[in-house]
Amino acid sequence: MGGVLSRWCLRAGPKALDSRYDQGMAIATQNPATGETLQTFDAHSPQQVEEAITRAHATFQTWRTTSFAHRAQLMIKAAELLEAENESIARIMTLEMGKTLKSARGEAAKCAKGMRYYAENAEALLADEPVDASLVGAKQAYTRYAPLGIVLAIMPWNFPLWQVVRFAAPALMAGNVGMLKHASNVPQCALYLEDLFLRAGFPQGAFTTLLVGAREVEPILRDPRVRAATLTGSEPAGQSVAAICGDEIKKTVLELGGSDPYIVMPSADVEKAASVAVMARCQNNGQSCIAAKRFIVHADVYDQFAAAFVAGMAALKIGDPMDEDTDIGPLATQSGRTDVEVLVNDARDKGASILCGGKSVDGPGWFYEPTVVGDLQPHMDMYADEVFGPVAGLYKIYSLDEAIELGNGTAFGLGSNAWTNDEAEQERFIRDLDAGTVTINGMTTSYNELPFGGAKRSGYGRELSAHGIKEFCSIKAIWVG
Repeated sequence: MGGVLSRWCLRAGPKALDSRYDQGMAIATQNPATGETLQTFDAHSPQQVEEAITRAHATFQTWRTTSFAHRAQLMIKAAELLEAENESIARIMTLEMGKTLKSARGEAAKCAKGMRYYAENAEALLADEPVDASLVGAKQAYTRYAPLGIVLAIMPWNFPLWQVVRFAAPALMAGNVGMLKHASNVPQCALYLEDLFLRAGFPQGAFTTLLVGAREVEPILRDPRVRAATLTGSEPAGQSVAAICGDEIKKTVLELGGSDPYIVMPSADVEKAASVAVMARCQNNGQSCIAAKRFIVHADVYDQFAAAFVAGMAALKIGDPMDEDTDIGPLATQSGRTDVEVLVNDARDKGASILCGGKSVDGPGWFYEPTVVGDLQPHMDMYADEVFGPVAGLYKIYSLDEAIELGNGTAFGLGSNAWTNDEAEQERFIRDLDAGTVTINGMTTSYNELPFGGAKRSGYGRELSAHGIKEFCSIKAIWVG
C-alpha cells in the first residue's frame, strides 16, 4: 500500500520511525552498543489489528462510564508496578535504544510520577465548568469534558516509556482508550507498556500495543472507530499524519523536531550556564527534541563560556551504557549516527571549527564523540538543522536583538533557554522567543504541571498539565432549562 505515510523515509530524520524497519525489515531489538540483533518480532496481521480495534472500541463503551476514582485506583497500581520494576525495564530501554542505565532509571521514575499526577488530579482538571445560567436563560449551564474514544499514539524511540506515558496517563484518566504504534526498534518497551496496564487491572482494550510498520498506520488512522491521533517524531511524519487526519476530520496533537537555542548574556552566571549546557546538550546521548542544540553566546562572555563548555563536553566518558560511570552511550541507530556524521562533516568542509570531538568512535556500536562546532555560517546545513546526537553548535552575538533574531532563526520552535540576570532582558526573552517553552537560567525539560508542545514547525497542541488532558476531550456546552 503506498499512501501518504510511505513518504516518511524522505529526510524523515533520526526521530522518525527508522526507515529500515518500515521498508519490510523485521521489528527487532538491536543493541546499539554492539550492533547485534538480539530478538525479532512478528508484525501483527491485518486481522489481528482489526480484532484489536474492535476490542478497543467495545472497551471504550464501558470505560468511558467508569468513575475517576476507579480509573485513579488502576493508574496508581500501574505506577506502583512500574516503580517496583524500575531496574528491569530500565535495562530493556538501555538494551533497545542505548540510553545510559542511570538515565533509563530516571525515565521510568518520571513515568510513575506522571501516572500519579493524573491519577490524583484528573477529576479536578476535567471538572464541569459552570457559567452564570441567567446570562443564557437557563436553570443550569456549564461546560463538560467528555472522552473521544480510541486515540492512536505514534511514538519514537528516544524516550520509549515517557513519550507514551505522557499521552497514555491523561488519555486513560479522561476515559479514552489508547492504541500504540511504537518505533520498530523498541518492541520490548512497547509490549511492556500494554502488559503493565493489564496487570494493573485496566480492561483488555484500554491500552493496546500494535506491532506494525509505518505502511500499516494509514488504514488505522482512517478507521472511523479511531477518533484522534498523537505523534511525536519528525516533521515529515507529522505532515503525513496531519494530512490523513485532516482528510478524515480527526483531532491531532503533533510534537515534532526542535533546534533549541541556548542563549548566554553577559549578566549570566557563565560557569553555571556552561556546566548546565553540557547536560542540556547531551541528555539521552544528545537524542532529545528539547535538548539545547544552538549555543548563542554574547561576545563579552564568549571565550569564558566556550572554554568551560568545551572542557565539559570533552570530559564526558563514552562507553557501555550499562556501566554506571558512562556519560554518553551509543546513538540508537546506525542511520542516526550517519545523519550526525553528514552534518558535522559538511560544517567542517565548509570552514567550521571543530573545538572537540567531531568523529565516530572506532569499534562496534554506534558511538559518536561529544562535539562542539564553532564558526558556523548560514551556508552550512548544521547552522539551522536539528542535530540528533551529542553535537553542539556555538554562535557569537553582540546584542540582545541579535540573540533573539538568531534564537528564532529556524523553522523550529519547541523549547528555548536564556541565561541572564537582567530582568528587562528576561522579559524580552519571555515575550519574543517564539517557542512552546521559554526557560530562564535553567535547562528546558517537561513537567506534569506545565503544558508541553511547540510553535512553528515544531508542531501544535499540548501534552501534560490541564491543557494536555483536555486535548483529547470533546468540549460539550450544557444548557438545562
